[in-house]
Amino acid sequence: MRSMRLSYISPAASAAAQNPNYGRKKNVSAAAPPSAAASTTVLTSPPATTTTTRTPKQTEQEEEQLVAKNKTTRTVTATTNGRPSRVAPSQAQSRPRRRPAPAVAAASASLPVTFCNALEEVINTFIDPPALRPTVDPRNVLTSNFAPVDELPPTPCPVVRGAIPRCLAGGAYLRNGPNPQHLPRGPHHLFDGDGMLHSLLLPASPSSGADPVLCSRYVQTYRYLVERDAGAPVLPNVFSGFHGVAGLARGAVVAARVLTGQMNPLEGAGLANTSLAYFAGRLYALGESDLPYAVRVDPDTGEVTTHGRCDFGGRLVMGMTAHPKKDPVTGELFAFRYGPVPPFVTYFRFDPAGNKGADVPIFSVQQPSFLHDFAITERYAIFPEIQIVMKPMDMVVGGGSPVGSDPGKVPRLGVIPRYATDESEMRWFEVPGFNMMHSVNAWEEAGGEELVLVAPNILSIEHALERMELVHACVEKVRINLRTGAVTRTPLAAGNFDFGVINPGCLGQRNRYGYFGIGDPMPKIGGVAKLDFDRAGAGDCTVARRDFGPGCFAGEPFFVRDDVEGDGNEDDGYVVCYVHDEGTGENRFVVMDARSPDLEIVAEVQLPERVPYGFHGLFVTQAELRSQHQ
Repeated sequence: MRSMRLSYISPAASAAAQNPNYGRKKNVSAAAPPSAAASTTVLTSPPATTTTTRTPKQTEQEEEQLVAKNKTTRTVTATTNGRPSRVAPSQAQSRPRRRPAPAVAAASASLPVTFCNALEEVINTFIDPPALRPTVDPRNVLTSNFAPVDELPPTPCPVVRGAIPRCLAGGAYLRNGPNPQHLPRGPHHLFDGDGMLHSLLLPASPSSGADPVLCSRYVQTYRYLVERDAGAPVLPNVFSGFHGVAGLARGAVVAARVLTGQMNPLEGAGLANTSLAYFAGRLYALGESDLPYAVRVDPDTGEVTTHGRCDFGGRLVMGMTAHPKKDPVTGELFAFRYGPVPPFVTYFRFDPAGNKGADVPIFSVQQPSFLHDFAITERYAIFPEIQIVMKPMDMVVGGGSPVGSDPGKVPRLGVIPRYATDESEMRWFEVPGFNMMHSVNAWEEAGGEELVLVAPNILSIEHALERMELVHACVEKVRINLRTGAVTRTPLAAGNFDFGVINPGCLGQRNRYGYFGIGDPMPKIGGVAKLDFDRAGAGDCTVARRDFGPGCFAGEPFFVRDDVEGDGNEDDGYVVCYVHDEGTGENRFVVMDARSPDLEIVAEVQLPERVPYGFHGLFVTQAELRSQHQ
């Protein structure tokens, strides 16, 4: 792999204890945000890892929070305004190469910092609107199991039911999701929290008697470090949007911080809170508004560390989708980025060694759109252009989110050869009423003349970002005839199913089974359903289902194939996820038999800490953990 540009990020101690007395207003800490030079370093090898332990006071506070969470009234937990403690890392043998210092010296930065902090407090106290939309009101958003948690050092967890299957031994299940490190000041959307990884390392030998190990750590992005040292949020959020005079004022304060050297926008402002990917010997935390962040799970201790922001030798700029596609046959990774300026979509790929290829700008997308996911087949890539669009000018003029629905737009699917060097061969097919947020799989049939796409269709697209509890997703099989241009659609199930996964070895190839989260309602997932795609056209294709019970909700399921004791069938494996019981406060890692008619639970691990509801997860095998680059 080519050398990567990694921003050095020191391991942090557990976050400051949370204040159960929630209030939307919060004082601004006088601590100065770090300069770009102070917080980032280019390394040729990562530093040694350090861990922290919890104090008795922190433990007592966490127990009080658990009791408060089980009350019937809705509460929100939040970190205090104090600056979290920091653990100095052991220095690696290779000496880091420092970046140039900013123009404003640290000694002269105190006055600008104090001034900016004072302005933030004025905005927070006097300018913020007295009432916020429920979607961006933190008192509504950060409730129940959506509330943030503190970091958790590697902690043993007992297996309380069954036994961990051998194919999972020594691997780790990771789930990414938003977990704001500070109490939001002003609007806050669910999508805008700092990325936190919840990793469960499973024992290498089921008969060893060793317990699984849970570790929860922030992805230490540049944004995370700036706001950690500031003791409060200082950068604007994307989905929370622009809210009148308060939004304009906060934008001016951010500009002042940049001009006075308090932060460097070239280091990125992403959250890395959406998903994970493993390829070319590295594990990445992904968020589409920034570059990937390399992270590592220690295969012996379970500790999770952030190694840095990766630009792949300077060839990757701006951002990358949180849903890249890794071809299981070739080992290549296919991806794209989208943004508010032309070209609104850019397609690219990586070879199996992790070297990024040339950009393929797609100028036929003539409006900035919210393009969250896509699909690949053996020879093609398929892009959806849906009715969710980016409206930066509407945000400035009318306030609110820069992303919204456009009911007058006709959704369409774009097909481009997988190895295209330009978009000259790209074809677009209008598919009225088909709004695909997540893809499940795609493949070719009829000698390559037909493309088949399986994906949930968001029927109530106007609620996708504002009222997610009103969203209904219908899984469909879409068939595109490349010769005639005809597009046909077949519903596969009546249920509210999303977050679909398949056997990863079938990506881009014809497959039969998919596993979906059951919206109860979205974004909560009350169970898992298995669909048989071969039954399309013969009624509901649901062939197995597991409901977690009243008050129990999970995140996205993930399929792990059984390559140890399995017989090679597509559905020979296990479906795993975290499950939270809102009644008792218990949290468990659940392993289900993917072939059984009721998705039988074969193993459960009791977790020592709450895992908030989040987004996407990944299972990393023991071999992959051992082969991670240092």
